[in-house]
Amino acid sequence: MTPITISSTINAPIHKVWECWTQEQHITNWNFASSDWHCPSAKNNLTEGGEFHYIMSSKDNSMSFDFWGTYQKIETEKSIEIVLGDERKMSVYFEDLPNGTLVTETFEPEQENPIELQQAGWQMILDSFKKYVEGLIN
Repeated sequence: MTPITISSTINAPIHKVWECWTQEQHITNWNFASSDWHCPSAKNNLTEGGEFHYIMSSKDNSMSFDFWGTYQKIETEKSIEIVLGDERKMSVYFEDLPNGTLVTETFEPEQENPIELQQAGWQMILDSFKKYVEGLIN
């Protein structure tokens, strides 16, 4: 199946974008698609072979799941390659631009939801990330 790609230019330096993407205390502040969801817990062992576990939950506690994966390859401030818990592959790329940092995510779609829904959901999380990081800078 064709991978899905999403991206956003974050108006912040690449070191700040990397820090907010990888540090647990930041992840819990942006890793959700809408205001009725949150990320109450994030554990991140940012090493090749290490795992991350992000608890994603509706604020009314009616739904919750562990979004997790294993790091395959990490190039600091450049790229991260991951195998998700359900064996799908995911990559995140960070590109230093004159006006900020381009973050691009590519992931294999799952079979349960339409491609458009998956792309929109992941883009909303990336948009939440952009808003969070830019709020720290400004």
